[in-house]
Amino acid sequence: MKQILVCREKDPLETRVALIPADIKKLISMGFSFKVVSGAGLKSGFSDEEYQKAGAVIIQKEQDGYDAEIVLRILKPDSADGLKPNTLHLSYLDPFNEKDLLHEFAVRKIQAVSLEMIPRTTLAQKMDVQSSQTSLAGYVAVVNAAARLPKILPMMVTPSGTINPARVFIIGVGVAGLQAIATAKRLGARVDAFDTRPVVEEQVKSLGASFVKIDLGEMGQTAQGYAKELTPEQIRKQQEAQAKVCERSNIVITTAKVFGRKAPRLISKEVLDRMQPGSVVVDMAVSTGGNVEGSKLFEEVITDNGVIIMSGDLLERQVPYDASKMLSGNFTAFLTHFYNKETKEFEVNLDDEIMKGCLLTKDGQIIHERFKEG
Repeated sequence: MKQILVCREKDPLETRVALIPADIKKLISMGFSFKVVSGAGLKSGFSDEEYQKAGAVIIQKEQDGYDAEIVLRILKPDSADGLKPNTLHLSYLDPFNEKDLLHEFAVRKIQAVSLEMIPRTTLAQKMDVQSSQTSLAGYVAVVNAAARLPKILPMMVTPSGTINPARVFIIGVGVAGLQAIATAKRLGARVDAFDTRPVVEEQVKSLGASFVKIDLGEMGQTAQGYAKELTPEQIRKQQEAQAKVCERSNIVITTAKVFGRKAPRLISKEVLDRMQPGSVVVDMAVSTGGNVEGSKLFEEVITDNGVIIMSGDLLERQVPYDASKMLSGNFTAFLTHFYNKETKEFEVNLDDEIMKGCLLTKDGQIIHERFKEG
């Protein structure tokens, strides 16, 4: 299993590519061969010529590469039509919401890997697309908000007077939140941050931000490293305490997603009404229901009192060169991990915890315990 197809993304809004030429060259030296759909890397800054120089064959249509044994793409496909049985297909799959697609993969005997389900373990860190992409998104969220804010972020002492630093409040200190904190601090802002997991307080302080303490009772994180879902009472307490910080903040960035569930509502209209005109709120959970009341996917909303609500989903698409480079590194790490140096073949090894955690369909069945059909 060494023939690989790299697809061109069909969504016109998608700017990234699954593999970059440098990594293809590295994988070819191991024995893999590649077909790349023409134009796959153009939006992220990689030409067909670069792929050819790396050793890939350029094809005009995706279907021309369906003889491949491994198919790489970023976004979930519309269907598995045309793929041959036993093909290994890697992409985001949104498995909690795409039961029909999983069923189709199973029926067609495709081996479907869901990038979202790669375990968040030390060994799998190099393959973790969630972390690599949300880190970039956290950076872009701050840069976008700073560009929209009607004041500067750093303190500035001038003969005309002193400008106080902007106040930035980050809600949710996962990978995106930590990068947002670091970026805001580098730009000179005063940063506050909150997370339901007390364990991250030390990380927040190490980046120079203040940790907002809210007593929510017993909290923690899941085995995947995500914050556990809050009870209605805990959400109410969090909202009340956060409202006070939001009122004095110039920028608020929310990153609270609960894996496989609807995002919690953290900022209500009442809180927005109490914020300063010109304040910017970036909701990084819009696509899963939104942390902020009134936020819209890929749209900017301005409230009656002049608060700007920005969509914060898929911000990594705004830096496609680096986003593709990091994604490509994730794919390369996955392919390398399961490459048997003795047989010089890629092996689907279900005894490996990483493969067991992310392979959803095999041999005509949905095999993953969380998605098995009853």
